[in-house]
Amino acid sequence: MTSGWVADRFGVRLAGDAALADLVHVGLRRNPRRAHLLVSTVLGKHIPADPRVVRGTGLELGRLVSKMLDGRSALVLGFAETATGLGHCVAEALGAEYLHSTRRAVPGADAPLRFEEEHSHASTHQLLPEDAALLGAGEVLVLVDDEISTGRTALNTVAALQTARPRARCIVASLVDLRSEQDAAAMAEVAVTCRLRLDVVSLARGSVSWPDDFLERAAAAMAVAPRRERESRPPGELLNYDGLWPPGVREGGRHGFGATDVRAAHRAAGEVAAAVGPRCGDRVLVLGTEELMYAPTLIAEALAKRLPLVRVSATTRSPVFALDEPGYPVRTALAFPSSDAPADGPGQRFAYNVDDDLTDVVLVVDTDTDTAALNDGLLALLRRRAERVHLVVLPCHRPATPLRGPQFGSYRRDEVTWLLTDLSNLALEAPVEEREEAIQSGAAHYAESLPVEFQPDAEYRRLFETALADNAARIAVAVGVVSEIVLAERGAAPVLASLARAGTPIGVLMRRWAAFAHGVQLPHYTISIVRGRGIDVAALRCLAARHDPTDVVFVDGWTGKGAIARELAAAVAAANAELGTDFAPNLTVLADPGRCVSTFGTREDFLVPSACLNSTVSGLVSRTVLNPAILSPGQFHGAKFYRELAADDVSNRFLDAISERFPAVAAEVEQNWPAVQAGDRTPTWAGWGEVEALLRHYGIGDVTLVKPGVGETTRVLLRRVPWAVLVRPDVGRELDHVRLLAARRGVPVWEVDGLSFSCVGLIHPEYTRGASGADGRAVRR
Repeated sequence: MTSGWVADRFGVRLAGDAALADLVHVGLRRNPRRAHLLVSTVLGKHIPADPRVVRGTGLELGRLVSKMLDGRSALVLGFAETATGLGHCVAEALGAEYLHSTRRAVPGADAPLRFEEEHSHASTHQLLPEDAALLGAGEVLVLVDDEISTGRTALNTVAALQTARPRARCIVASLVDLRSEQDAAAMAEVAVTCRLRLDVVSLARGSVSWPDDFLERAAAAMAVAPRRERESRPPGELLNYDGLWPPGVREGGRHGFGATDVRAAHRAAGEVAAAVGPRCGDRVLVLGTEELMYAPTLIAEALAKRLPLVRVSATTRSPVFALDEPGYPVRTALAFPSSDAPADGPGQRFAYNVDDDLTDVVLVVDTDTDTAALNDGLLALLRRRAERVHLVVLPCHRPATPLRGPQFGSYRRDEVTWLLTDLSNLALEAPVEEREEAIQSGAAHYAESLPVEFQPDAEYRRLFETALADNAARIAVAVGVVSEIVLAERGAAPVLASLARAGTPIGVLMRRWAAFAHGVQLPHYTISIVRGRGIDVAALRCLAARHDPTDVVFVDGWTGKGAIARELAAAVAAANAELGTDFAPNLTVLADPGRCVSTFGTREDFLVPSACLNSTVSGLVSRTVLNPAILSPGQFHGAKFYRELAADDVSNRFLDAISERFPAVAAEVEQNWPAVQAGDRTPTWAGWGEVEALLRHYGIGDVTLVKPGVGETTRVLLRRVPWAVLVRPDVGRELDHVRLLAARRGVPVWEVDGLSFSCVGLIHPEYTRGASGADGRAVRR
C-alpha cells in the first residue's frame, strides 16, 4: 500500500489498515539505530496540519481509550517530544490527570523517574511531576505515543512506574500500531511477569518492512543528496506579544495538567488569538517548540475560527532528512541551535516544511526558550519565510512544591501539608512601627513583609500555660463539636484546608478528633489568604488536582467582625470562575463570637491559647507573604520557618494538651453537637454591627481599625500599633495576657459595659493613613 520516494528508492513497505496511509508517510532520518521515520500527517509536528484535525484526532483516540476504561479513573502519560500534544488531547477527552515526559532541565525539580526510548535520537526521558503523588493517581495508567513500533518504550515506562505505584492495568494508546507478532508477544510476556493487564489501542494497525541493506543505503543516499538553495528575501516584520497568556495558566503538562488547566488553557488560547488574529494575513502557520505543542494547537484552533488558512506544526530535535521531491513528506528543513535548557546539553534543532509563501508565522515559545539564541537562530530564519513573525511567549509554570515537617514547620509530617513557598532564607521582618509607616505611605502592602516575631518572657509564658490549663477541655469540646458537624454535613472524608496560620492548629486538632472518634485520617493542608488580594489560586489548583473541590472545607481559628469570612466568599467565587471548580466558599471555625459563619464549635468569645503567641504556637511558621518581587506567578504564597526558635516552640505542647482531653470530653461532645447542628446557625453578622457602632462612638474612620475578640485583640498588641483596648468588666483572668501586653506597650485599657466580645483592640489612628483599609493598603481619613 506504500508509494512515495522512500518506497520507490529503498523498497520500504508500509502495509495494514486502509487508514494507515492517511495517518503516516515514510521518511528518512539521520539515526544510526533506525533510518526510517513515520511522519504523521495529523500530529501537527513535522507536517503542518489543520489544528482542528490535530485536536480532533487526539480526542478520537481518547474516546477509544474511554471505552476500554469501564468507568475507572486514569492517569495519562504522554511521551516527549512528539506525543506531548497528543497525550494532552487524550487526557482532555477522558477528563483525566495528565503528565508528559520531558528532556528539559528544570532548576530545583528532581525527577522521581527516568526511562529509556532506545530507538530515539535523544533516548532518556524524565518525569517531573509537581507533586510525586501524581504518579500514583488513577486506577489505570494510559501511555500515549504517536506510534508503537516495537513496544519497548512502553515496557520501559511501565517497569519504571510499577515501582512507584503498582497498577493492575495499563493501556497503550497510539495513532498507529506497527508491532510485529514477536513484539506483541514480548509485550504480553512482560505483562504476565508484572501481573498486569496490558491493552493496546490505536487508530490504525499495520507493519513496516525494509531490505537488509536499507540502513547502509539510506545513509549513503543522505550523504550525497543535493540541497535546494532558497532565494534570499528581506526579513519580515517581528511582532512581540507580552502578557497575553495569563501567568497562572499552565503552558503544558511537564509538571502535571488537570481538567481545570484544560479549561484555563482554552480561555487563554482564545485571548491570544483575539490579539494576534487581526494582525495576520490569509496564510498562517502557528509553530510550537519541541514539547510545547498543545497550547500552540489551541491557539491555532482559535485562529482558524477567524482566518481562512491556519496550520500548526512544531520544532523538533529529530534530524529528519529533507528532500524536495514529490511524494516525500519532509520537503524543507530549517536548522538552528537550541535556546532552552535541555537536560542533555545544547544541540541542533529543526523546523520542517515551513513554506516560504506564508503571510504570517506565529511562533509560540515559553520563557525558558525566549533567549538570545532564539533571536539569532530560529527567529532570524522564520523572518526570511514570512511577511510577519509574531512571537508569543508563554510563562513557564514553576512547580509549587508542597512542604511538610520536619523540613518545614514543627508539626509532624502527617499532620499538615503546607501549600506555601519556603522563604526562610530571606530577611522580610521589620519593626512594627517602621512596617506600619511603610504600609501607610502606600509604598507596600501589609502582606509584602513580616513583623518581627514577638518573643515572650517567662511571665508571659506562665500566662500561656495558665490559659492552656484553664481552657484545654473547653477547646477540646469545641473541636469535637465542629468536627462532628463537618463529618455529618460534608461526608465521611472531608479535606481540611486551614487558613494560615491561625487555622492550622485548629485543622490539626480536627484531624486528630476524626482519627480519635472515627478512625479516619483526614487530608489536611494549610493555604494562604490575603486581605484585598484573595486566596492563593495556585494552592486551590493544587487541591483540585488532588481532591474533589466539593470535599474541601476551609478552616480558621475564630471570627471577629467576619472580614476573612467575607474575603473567603469573594475570593473562592472568583477562583471558581477562573479555574472552573466548585469549592464551597464557606468558612468553618472553632469559635464564632461574631456570628459570621454557620459551621462552628462554639459562639463564645474565650481565649484560644494559640492566639497568645505567634510562630511558637503555630508550627514555627510565620504569617504568609505575598510579594511579587520574590514570588513568581504560579508559586504558592510564601512563609518562613523559624528553626532558630525551636527551643521556645510550644506548638505540639498546645495540640497535645487539648487532644489528651478528647477521651474525657467525648460524652459531652456526643451530647452537644446534635443540638448545635440543629440550632439556628444562621449568620447574623452581629460582630460587624457592633464594630460599626464602636466606629461611630470613637470617631474611627474605617472598619478594619477595630479588631474584636480575644484573638484579634492579642494580634493588635503583638503586631500593630495599638491605640486602646476595650474590655468587658466581667471578664477576669483569661484577659491577663492582654492586660500584660497593653501595660508593656503603654496602651490604655478601658472597661466598657455592654460589649458582646470579651475585648476589642483599636489600632492607633495616627498610623492608619494608608495602612489598614479593606484592600490592605489605603483608608479614607
